Amino acid sequence: MKLEEIGFYTLSDNRAKNTSLTSPLKRCELILTDKCNFNCPYCQGLRSDVKGTLDYEYAKSIIDIWSKDNLENIRFSGGEPTTYKELPELIDYTKKKGVNRIAISTNGYQDFSYYKELIDLGVNDFSISLDACCSSFGDKMAGGIEGAWEKVINNIRKISELTYVTVGMVFTKETAKTLIDSVEFADGLGVSDIRIVSSAQWNRPLYEVKDIPKEILNTNPILNYRVNNYLKDRNIRGLRKKDTNKCPLVVDDIAVAGDYHFPCIIYLREGGNPIGKVNNNMRKERYKWHLNHNTKQDKICSNNCLDVCIDYNNKVMNKGGV
Repeated sequence: MKLEEIGFYTLSDNRAKNTSLTSPLKRCELILTDKCNFNCPYCQGLRSDVKGTLDYEYAKSIIDIWSKDNLENIRFSGGEPTTYKELPELIDYTKKKGVNRIAISTNGYQDFSYYKELIDLGVNDFSISLDACCSSFGDKMAGGIEGAWEKVINNIRKISELTYVTVGMVFTKETAKTLIDSVEFADGLGVSDIRIVSSAQWNRPLYEVKDIPKEILNTNPILNYRVNNYLKDRNIRGLRKKDTNKCPLVVDDIAVAGDYHFPCIIYLREGGNPIGKVNNNMRKERYKWHLNHNTKQDKICSNNCLDVCIDYNNKVMNKGGV
């Protein structure tokens, strides 16, 4: 399988073949704040030493460091990044640095005019949470905010008309029975793709996917990839015996929260320790971590690494990369 077929635009066979300490940074993610205007029941929040809101000048300095390595794709997340006061200014700054893709992970609850402003400034990728197909479940998953679901879906429709939008759907034991209806509903909103996953607390294959209509799978490559994995009894999380015990992804993919850079966002959210403090030599530190770290002996990596990251790492190591 070619990595391009999975549906994540930052992944490619060419990247897997050519990643190195001097190759362009393919993707970096910056946690801007731990604040959020939702209270989703499955959210694990951030570890205590990276909570808070980044100083604007400090956030720009991180982007400066990444830009020196020809950063191609960036994602701003949180918490809820749209609660970060200087987000429009930071996007404008990032765009002027020549970054090709600027992504926002959001709950979709801001006014549409705000999202339109972000698009005009350079945002061309929105990842929006949509965990239900009806308002009763949707408001509950948003932490009980009445009317939240209606506002979010209206924003998804409008934003999807203007740029690339994926929706992330987290299913719990209680909501898995709504999976088919939820996916069909999301597809009808005009989104570019649909990402499904069971909650980290439940963490089991979503066998309900067997009934998703083929016409929906044919137009949503990430969804199709995940469904095929589930139907092969492969969960979205966790290393298998045949998978590599190395993580070359960290070499050109950086996650920062507070003063620290972490192996990945998953590692951060699962409470793992950082590789080191933010500095001009992060890539060298990350390369050393890649060489010395056995992911199969690390419970966070072995239990939580995502299927797409595993497939990328396998391809890199099978080709003798880094």
